[in-house]
Amino acid sequence: MPESKKSLWRAGEIAPAMRPFTQRLNANSFFRAAGLSRLAGMSRAHVSLVRLPPGKDSFAYHAHMLEEEWIYILSGRAVAEIDDKTTEVGPGDFMGFATPAVPHILRNTFEEECVYLMGGEDKPIDVVSYPEHDKRYLIMQTEKGAEYYELGEPIKPYGKAD
Repeated sequence: MPESKKSLWRAGEIAPAMRPFTQRLNANSFFRAAGLSRLAGMSRAHVSLVRLPPGKDSFAYHAHMLEEEWIYILSGRAVAEIDDKTTEVGPGDFMGFATPAVPHILRNTFEEECVYLMGGEDKPIDVVSYPEHDKRYLIMQTEKGAEYYELGEPIKPYGKAD
């Protein structure tokens, strides 16, 4: 009989599951997160509880080509840069990024921690672009974790001339 998954996780159990994360293309990227859906044994969708400290960025400015993503602010404030426009966000604000997504990032420019839920799809393959770095990566989920492959120039559609 398969091992049953634990469905209910109490706040006191989630706190020790928080892990630090950084994004190597942004030296100011740092947050702590707990993969709530992973704790519950979910594999097709994901949701994480994220704590973004004052003065830090979530990731590098990025856009997903295949996976939809969303962010819901629980407490604190941040500045969302979405498609080269900046907006202050706070508790109750929701951001959704349908694919192909526009580039986005959260920056905590305030003195208090920003706490939010982040989630979306969990496809076996995604392509993520980083427009500020002129880079694109193919991300493949494997049994050992995510594997990243840098991609070259985009392929022009067949029959299109410069």
